[in-house]
This record gives sequence, structure tokens and C-alpha cells, in this order.
Amino acid sequence: MSTERMPNPAMLIPGAMEALVAVNTAIADTGVDGKLLALSHLRASQINGCGPCVAGGAHQAQHHGATAQQVHAVAAWRETPWFSDEERAALALTEAVTRLADRPDAVPDQVWDVAAKHFDHKELAALLLNIAITNAFNRLNAPTRQQAGKW
Repeated sequence: MSTERMPNPAMLIPGAMEALVAVNTAIADTGVDGKLLALSHLRASQINGCGPCVAGGAHQAQHHGATAQQVHAVAAWRETPWFSDEERAALALTEAVTRLADRPDAVPDQVWDVAAKHFDHKELAALLLNIAITNAFNRLNAPTRQQAGKW
């Protein structure tokens, strides 16, 4: 097992972690379903290989009412019956936004239109901020090899 390369960078810059946490708090305060946000966080973190965020996302998803089936199958959400249409729209958007460079049209209209059918602008803003902050945490944790369960 690899070891940490350095402490989490956001912990080394005064005010950085507090700012990241403040964005998370603002997202939570929008009223968007916590389970949906946690499933999105979990999926992005799986894609990015961020151990602490995968562990945290799974815990938060269960805390907000996700079933064990959902938590265990979120990486294969397209091939399971355990996600609502709204959750599927959020997960498709999460994957597209997390994998921006994987296709010429980073977030295809089909993905955006389905998400926009299920979420209003404020909810989409919360979901996009959730995906962005998750990717920020992933990009701090993965290269520095932060370990799940260490906090």
C-alpha cells in the first residue's frame, strides 16, 4: 500500500480548507437531496480514484438514505434498477463533468437536457458546484495519496 506523499494541501494553506468546506455548506443549504449529492460525490470520486472521498461518499450516501445496493452499484448505475430517473440524470451529468476531456463535446446536449428536465437552475447550480468541489478534493487527495479512514 502506498503512503501519503504530504499532508492534504488544503490543510497547509491557511483558510483553504475552510473555504472548501464553506462551498460544501452552501451546496447543502440549497435543499438539494443529500442522497443525490452524496451519490454524485461517490461517483466522481470513483472515477478519480480518490480513496478518502469514495469512503466518505459511501458513508454520506448511506447516512442520507441510499440503500446498500445503490452504494455498491453506483459505478454501474446504468445497468441496475436501483436509481430513480433524477438520480440517473445527476449521475450522467457527474460523469460528463468529471470526464471533461474524454470527448469533444464535454457535456453533450442529451446529458444536459435530461438533467435540466429534472432540476431547475438553482438545483443544477448546486449539482454542478457539488461535482466541481468533489473534483477539487479528488485532485488534492489522489496525487498526495491521502488515505481513507485516516481522519
